[in-house]
Amino acid sequence: MSSMFGKPRAGGERPPQSPLGECNVAILGCRGAGKSALTVKFLTKRFISEYDPNLEDTYTSEELVDQQPVLLKVMDTADQDGPGNCERYLCWASAFLVVYSINDRKSFEGCQSYLEVLALHARGCQRRCPVLLLGNKLDMEQYRQVPAAEGMSLASRFGCLFYEVSACQDFAGVQHVFHEAVREVRRQAERSLPVRPLFITEERPCLPVAMPVALPTRHGLASCTFNTLSTVNYKEIPSVAQAKLVTVKSSRAQSKRKAPTLTLLKGFKIF
Repeated sequence: MSSMFGKPRAGGERPPQSPLGECNVAILGCRGAGKSALTVKFLTKRFISEYDPNLEDTYTSEELVDQQPVLLKVMDTADQDGPGNCERYLCWASAFLVVYSINDRKSFEGCQSYLEVLALHARGCQRRCPVLLLGNKLDMEQYRQVPAAEGMSLASRFGCLFYEVSACQDFAGVQHVFHEAVREVRRQAERSLPVRPLFITEERPCLPVAMPVALPTRHGLASCTFNTLSTVNYKEIPSVAQAKLVTVKSSRAQSKRKAPTLTLLKGFKIF
């Protein structure tokens, strides 16, 4: 059975959906921890002290979290003694609230079984769902049996967030916990997005390609041809700092005239 909470939109229109259209939150814990009281407090701002412990239901509420609308579905589970038939919420929920009562050590010890089941489920599946450990009945501080330090230590051990609230008195705190579950689901969804590959291109100036140049023959000077550089062999260019001037003279010393000289960069070949 599912119930719908939240005010209807004017004209039946909804604002554009956020990347996270829905968020399913399952509330787990031993009997008497206050799971139903937390659910009703969040949905109606009212506190009801007595519930049917055998009743399990799912509720739906339209929420606005960080200016983004979300359809929040809350499953108020009704396990009798510890985790049982877990598949019904393990495959359904996007996040989990594990609840214990600060004035009942047995409920605190029982919530460890839920945390172990969730940790085992996370290792066996590809998606990781956020888990929040919640100490309820903060208004019963004078009867506290579980120090806050123990709750923080247990949360740190299983890598989950930790809060203490009062379903009886603190609506703002209860609402913050449910909204924080939505935020954690959104953060997890962002971390799970595939990384787009980054390509970096380097633009290099293309050296001009020229045709071979033939030098004219003068008075017995041997004809020579040299190729200008192309982009294929531009790595063979000597650096400017290493370039040296080389003088090549004609091999015919019998000529009475002074042989002309060719000035070339070292590294070129004369054919």
